[in-house]
Amino acid sequence: MRGGEKVLQEFGRLFPQAPILTLVARPDWLTDDLRKHRIQPSLIQRFPAAARRYPSLLPLFPTAVRNLSVPRETDFLLSSDASVIKGLKAEPGVPHVCFCHSPPRYLWDLQSTYLQKASKLGPLGRNVFRAAAPYVRNFDRRAADRVTAFIANSTFVRERIKAAYDRESTVIYPPVALDEFSPSERVEDFYLIVSEQTPYKRVDLAVRAFAKLGKPLVVIGDGPERAHLESIATPNIRFLGRQPDAVLKEHYQRCRALLFPGVEDFGITPLEAQASGRPVIAFGKGGVLETVVNGRTGIFFDSQTPEVLAETVAAFDAHWEIFDPQQCRANAARFGEQAFRAAITEYLTTNFPAYFPQARRTEAYAETLP
Repeated sequence: MRGGEKVLQEFGRLFPQAPILTLVARPDWLTDDLRKHRIQPSLIQRFPAAARRYPSLLPLFPTAVRNLSVPRETDFLLSSDASVIKGLKAEPGVPHVCFCHSPPRYLWDLQSTYLQKASKLGPLGRNVFRAAAPYVRNFDRRAADRVTAFIANSTFVRERIKAAYDRESTVIYPPVALDEFSPSERVEDFYLIVSEQTPYKRVDLAVRAFAKLGKPLVVIGDGPERAHLESIATPNIRFLGRQPDAVLKEHYQRCRALLFPGVEDFGITPLEAQASGRPVIAFGKGGVLETVVNGRTGIFFDSQTPEVLAETVAAFDAHWEIFDPQQCRANAARFGEQAFRAAITEYLTTNFPAYFPQARRTEAYAETLP
């Protein structure tokens, strides 16, 4: 349940009767709210361990999406997309609004990073990816042309949508579940990373920086880079793997600061940390520029090197008490679930009044209004 899934959950709350079409699904990983919907996965679901292996099945994505059957009675299509699900086809004349978390990075601007992940498949996997990428990218580009309107999850992504698809979009920020996080008076002497351990997340920067600093660092999450990261770590760095929500929330509350060394299109973990009253030390690029207030709810570093990150952490450590937990919390509140529902409601009723007139608002919609 990461940022994209949380957006989908909010869509499900607004449209409780709507079916969900998706490339793959693991219902046991989903919330009760999402499990209430009829979930229709694609043919990729039939492959063994599909929820884990689906990135390696990239050449099948276009065929899988084409074969997903949008119900004939559908009168409006709303997608939450960071891949190619925008390629769904409904009946002619049915509007399609795509909430775009990002044009697929592995197709448009991070192919080398994806190849690093695919390299575990060996030379054959890399060759298959190189051969399939232009075909899948063309499918994605043509699918974007058919979308009626785009919503971007940040200004950073709005620019990427324009660059990849030559389409304009409206920015609506994803939600953070404010009620699930709260500040604590108990802050301890450790720094925190919450991240999938994949190359573009740049967890390696933090591991190398803290190997120099000798300060305590806790890493929560898992992924294909974990074994390598543990091999370069020093004893002051602890890897906890995936953890239940209660453990995650406690670490957010107690850490001195969250580290965010990669470039994300939006990034939900900096907001979860701020909702817990803790500041963020982040590389100053991407969506984090829109969610962290430099000098008030966190600080930025300007070069992705272990040396610069180490210097930034040392400077922060000398003055960490000046960051006010309530100020961090107040900044995160701008991105709460109620704000998201109200923004989506306003967008749909303003831009598609024939489908969402005042009289047809559901109870879920009415609850989001002032």
